[in-house]
Amino acid sequence: MSLSNSEEQLMEHLWQLEKAFMKDLLEAHPEPKPKTTTVATLLKRMIDKKFVAYTEFGNSRQYYPLVKKSDYFSKHVNGLISNFFNNSASQFASFFTKETNLSEMELEELKKIIDVELQKKKK
Repeated sequence: MSLSNSEEQLMEHLWQLEKAFMKDLLEAHPEPKPKTTTVATLLKRMIDKKFVAYTEFGNSRQYYPLVKKSDYFSKHVNGLISNFFNNSASQFASFFTKETNLSEMELEELKKIIDVELQKKKK
């Protein structure tokens, strides 16, 4: 299951805050701020999708993510590789490095990351 763009934006705030009341989520949102009812609707949908849960404090709810940001995006990247690059990580990497105008420094950083992962695999 995935999130809509609006839900993803709200989830970003929740991942950053880790736990948040409605007022915290509204404060974290850039201008123009959404209406409270809009955020409440998004939260309800995200709860139904099992991305968010809450703890009640009197009449207030403190929301928290049930899904880690890294897990969510990992699933999407793997889906992207599967659907658009014939399940080939090397095709994805080739496209990514050629089509995103990475600087030499960014490419060097990617190379270091790959080298570290290669060392881990060899152990």
